Amino acid sequence: MLDELDHVGPRLRAARQRLGLTLEETASRASMSASTLSRLESGKRQASLELLVPLTRHLGIRIDDLLQPETRDPRVHRPVVTRDGLTIAPLAPDSSAIQTYKITYPPTEKLPELRVHDGFEWVYVLAGKLRLRLGDQDLVLTRGEAAEFDTRTPHAVCAAGSSPAQVISIFNSEGERMHTHLS
Repeated sequence: MLDELDHVGPRLRAARQRLGLTLEETASRASMSASTLSRLESGKRQASLELLVPLTRHLGIRIDDLLQPETRDPRVHRPVVTRDGLTIAPLAPDSSAIQTYKITYPPTEKLPELRVHDGFEWVYVLAGKLRLRLGDQDLVLTRGEAAEFDTRTPHAVCAAGSSPAQVISIFNSEGERMHTHLS
């Protein structure tokens, strides 16, 4: 466990940098000086709960995330979900900033209702054909094709034709909530 304390600073720095935050703005929001945060990140100051709790809240991580061994199991152990005929298999840990899923769309005659919400989505077709209605565009993507779009544009996705479509979908957090969480 003592060896893990050596990694707290670099993990704090990595979490801050992943969010694109400066040392100064992070320190200010966590009610500490930039110098204190810099010393924490470099390992020159011992981490305490008093310092870590406001930092982890601001960075959207858990204190446990700072203490995880580097050799943690990389496998994703999240259940596959079936919703509205879709099979949604998570491919990233729940704590990941970007969520990735393998989604199987069943064949359907009818395009789902167009939706609009905050977020971005990236989709890659593994098998079958995927119909993507994006604003005025009505596209059919085939195996090996990809698309990226702003989900504030009215959109709907379904399998095209008589076979299921299997895709890899990548969402930022706003898009992920709308597409994968159960109501």
